[in-house]
Amino acid sequence: MNIKLNEQGLLPAIAQDANTGQVLMMGYMNPGSLKRTVEGVQVWFYSRSREDLWHKGEMSGNYLNLKEAWLDCDADTILLKVDPDGPACHTGDVSCFTNKLEAVPEDDEYEKTESGPSVLGELFALIKDRQEEMHEGSYTASLFKEGVPRIAQKVVEEAGETAIAAAIGDTENLPGEVADMLYHTLVLLAASGVQPEEVYAKLRERRK
Repeated sequence: MNIKLNEQGLLPAIAQDANTGQVLMMGYMNPGSLKRTVEGVQVWFYSRSREDLWHKGEMSGNYLNLKEAWLDCDADTILLKVDPDGPACHTGDVSCFTNKLEAVPEDDEYEKTESGPSVLGELFALIKDRQEEMHEGSYTASLFKEGVPRIAQKVVEEAGETAIAAAIGDTENLPGEVADMLYHTLVLLAASGVQPEEVYAKLRERRK
């Protein structure tokens, strides 16, 4: 049976206590984490936020010891029957499923979560649009008109402001400074004809 990954190349994974039948948590696996899990004795997931393998329990000691692994009928979700060494949830609860849904949520009660790479990808696509269309009154378009040297200068300026905010402990403004630095860096990449994926590839090399 061929395992079907989602559009992100991941497989939803549900961890269930093999002894009690209680559902403990839900995570995602990529081929690498699935291989480590099946070949080893403990569960590995794939962290979408870090874009890296995640050994469940490596920080807390609450490992999930694999007993059995089952694919569903469509082979696009996996059930992991495990023997937990402790609470599965980072809150200290045995299970991550502790919030009982009492009613249908209102429209404003939904919140879309986005990983860092997806946000950066959407922002880069918008930047490329500004580069191609050169919309009048667009700050991004004005940067492209000034050219790579000016954009590079802005990156240096924003990096300096980021460093200063961190050095003086200005944690309130630090996220905004980092966001400005990343934005101008993406503009610099676009102006230089470099794709974010090339940067991601270099980052993956550095974690080896």
